[in-house]
Amino acid sequence: MADPLAIVGGSTAARAVATVAVVAVVLAVRRGVTRLRRLEDRDIGQGGELALSALVTLVTGSGILIVVFLWDLIDPLARSYRNLGLEDLAGRILLAVVILAATYALTGFVGRVIGEFTGKRSTISEHQREVVYRLTQVTLYTLALLVVVGLFTRNLGSLLVGAGFLGIVVGMAARQTLGAVLAGFVLMFSRPFEIGDWVEIGEREGIVTDITIVTTRIQTFDGEYVMLPNDEVSGQPIINRTRKGRLRIEVEVGVDYDHDPGRAADIAREAVRGLDEILQVPTPQVVGKRFGDSAIVLGVRVWIDNPSARRMWRARTAVIETVTDAFEREGIKIPFPQRELMGRTEEGGFAIAEGERPASAPTPDGGDGDADD
Repeated sequence: MADPLAIVGGSTAARAVATVAVVAVVLAVRRGVTRLRRLEDRDIGQGGELALSALVTLVTGSGILIVVFLWDLIDPLARSYRNLGLEDLAGRILLAVVILAATYALTGFVGRVIGEFTGKRSTISEHQREVVYRLTQVTLYTLALLVVVGLFTRNLGSLLVGAGFLGIVVGMAARQTLGAVLAGFVLMFSRPFEIGDWVEIGEREGIVTDITIVTTRIQTFDGEYVMLPNDEVSGQPIINRTRKGRLRIEVEVGVDYDHDPGRAADIAREAVRGLDEILQVPTPQVVGKRFGDSAIVLGVRVWIDNPSARRMWRARTAVIETVTDAFEREGIKIPFPQRELMGRTEEGGFAIAEGERPASAPTPDGGDGDADD
């Protein structure tokens, strides 16, 4: 068995081989953990997931420390930490790499922790979980970059001021995109819809397929994919037809004025009560809507569960067919649009009043034809 101290004091080739072996072990552990998580028939639970994440983080950090030890870089790192002189540039570069690598491992562990603690809570959606993870990731990388930049400059304040002015210029140039991003956060916390919901946004109606920080994507019932900016989504009325888990459908039917509307309503109610496409609780209702030009209009109201466009059209079609058959059996007429025309008799015809004469035609110049020249 090789002595680690001998490898450290050995040739460059031995160190390179040992470094490759360490990197291979770290990659193998990460790959093995990833494949273990993908196994569908293996449930390791929340504690197991956290243990695997901690293992990956520990192995990655240990690999970094071993590489630093192999190449005897502890003293350069310590000098670069105490002194920011140009003579320690190599040590500062190595320290920056170590910080970024540790941040990468830490973000993976934090993402796994967030996923485990929020994955089984119905109050937190997949979109919210993803946004929280991305914000945490950006925060950690920002802090790491500030530390790395601080290693290479003494005047960090001036650099931050310049970055602030640059941020203002970029913000003014991309104010529409930033507005969409802010609207995305508003949608994330207000949660007016989720992926898979049937929504109507302004004049667009369809199923939500994706929600990002900038845009919301829906698939219409014509098969079109529509991408809407979040600032446009938040500025329009949003109708969510699946949020409550059930939806009321109303079908209007006309009854001839010669028939009793109360009896027609009872027949329609009994006809739809046994349909499999609708819910029996709440019970179907039939209400009078208005006096139409040709009929008394009744509204047949029924409920469906797990609303979708397909369920809605199936229920609507079933109600129309059932009510039509029931009215035909009971002899209740559903009238066509009709008009009743009435006339009156004119007596004496047209007469010209005595002593009046017809008006003369106007002259070409617009004057009166009887006027004096």
